[in-house]
Amino acid sequence: VRLADAEDLGGSDRSVVMRVRIAESPFELPRTVVVKHYGECPEDARSDPFAHEAASCQLTTALPPEVRIGPELIAHDANERLLVLEDLGRGSTLADVLFADDSRVAERALLAWARALGRLHSTTAGCEADFDALMRRLGAKSWVDPVADDIARAVSELPELLTQVLGVDTPAGMVERLRAASEMLGSSRYRAFSPSDICPDNSLVTGSGVRFLDFEWGCVRDVAMDAAYLQYPFPSSWCSYALPDNLAESMLSTWRSEIAEVWPELDDDAVLMPRLFNAQLLWVWVSTWWFLPRTGELDRPIDLHMPSPRRSTALVDRWRHLRSDAQGAGLDDVAEFADRVVDALVDRFGAGALHLLPYPAFRTE
Repeated sequence: VRLADAEDLGGSDRSVVMRVRIAESPFELPRTVVVKHYGECPEDARSDPFAHEAASCQLTTALPPEVRIGPELIAHDANERLLVLEDLGRGSTLADVLFADDSRVAERALLAWARALGRLHSTTAGCEADFDALMRRLGAKSWVDPVADDIARAVSELPELLTQVLGVDTPAGMVERLRAASEMLGSSRYRAFSPSDICPDNSLVTGSGVRFLDFEWGCVRDVAMDAAYLQYPFPSSWCSYALPDNLAESMLSTWRSEIAEVWPELDDDAVLMPRLFNAQLLWVWVSTWWFLPRTGELDRPIDLHMPSPRRSTALVDRWRHLRSDAQGAGLDDVAEFADRVVDALVDRFGAGALHLLPYPAFRTE
């Protein structure tokens, strides 16, 4: 196979990603493919991103083409740490759409994103044994949800940080509630494959729906951890802005319509909403641990290289949403604690932290 016209697609500090044209081949191949090459995995790394992506792509490529939600895996070489993937084209990512100026296009894209996420969950339910086997075959030693370790550390370390930075003491009951919520990170009956990093820049908007890119941290986890992204937009991402009223509810309804056949009980608010609240609580907690400026640090945007809100502004918005949801669920202790955190954040970082802007596509003059 001879390749030509290589085009750098960015990659990261872990990998190089190129689009290449198939100039000559004895095999039937697409006109272009994407080639992704990983460097060596550091010995002290918690897990190997190449193994995660190779196993994830093998798993999703085995799905019927009409429900496939990621690029087809054409070839891979574990020794060379190389992947050859379907080229999904030059379409817009969800981030491109959200940072453009067409609210209707953005709304349709978000609903398509929620539908794709639900379809992914419903078609990969019960896949854990297959994913485990693929990871073992690639020589991986660990393949847990990469955010699980951070959540465990946040449960342990954030109370002291809140006291130091905000002067807010965490009640023992709140810590116990977090530990109970963390149980969903282990085994549950509502587990499916997750790309893990389902952020807007890793979601490609195509004519046939949204396709997910970048499975470097793909894993199997409780679907509520992904569904929380529908309520708290992209909590692990720099791309954290406000959504219009009711759009989050529409996204959640769209996701539920896709997973109802597999888990019909999750169409019952009495079953889903407590699980979803626990996932939201964990995301708010761990993102506070990530974003809260330590003593002596200055507040700054979440990402210095991309347009993103200040860390304090994103955190105030998340804790306000958590307070509202806790009040609606009758969890007065959580609501009272969230209220104290909001007040302390505003006292520490100023009234400007109160105003999280919508995505540009939803801003009106």
